[in-house]
Amino acid sequence: MVFTALDQFGHVNNARYLEFLEEGRWTYSEENRLLEIFKRDGITHAAVNINIDYKKSATDGDRLTVETTVGQISNKSITFVQYILMESTGEVVAKAFVTNVYLDKKNNVLKTSQLGKFWDDVNLSLDAGKG
Repeated sequence: MVFTALDQFGHVNNARYLEFLEEGRWTYSEENRLLEIFKRDGITHAAVNINIDYKKSATDGDRLTVETTVGQISNKSITFVQYILMESTGEVVAKAFVTNVYLDKKNNVLKTSQLGKFWDDVNLSLDAGKG
C-alpha cells in the first residue's frame, strides 16, 4: 500500500475503498466470463450508484480481500453486493451496494429483459463456476 492511500491518522483513505471495490467487480467479471460476453455482444456498463457502509478501519499492512456477488436485478440495472474483509479474521471492513446499468454500442441504456442471451450465458457461466 502506498503512503498516499492513507489519511493523516494512518487509516486507508475512504476513496481507496472505491478502487478496491472496482477491482473486485472486474475480477468477478473476469472469473464469470462477463467481460468476454460484454465484448462479444457489444455491451458496456457503468456504475451509477455506490453506497458504502464503513464498518472498521484498515491500516497500512492490513491484507484485505473483496467478495462480490450479484444482489438484485431490476428492470434496467444490476446491483452488486460487495464486502471488503480483513483477510486474517474475515471481519467486515466495508459493505457496498454498487448499481450498474448496461449500454449498447449507441450508449442506450438496455433493459435487463433486452439482455436475454447475455443473461442466459452469464447464468450458464455462474452455474459452471459453482461446481
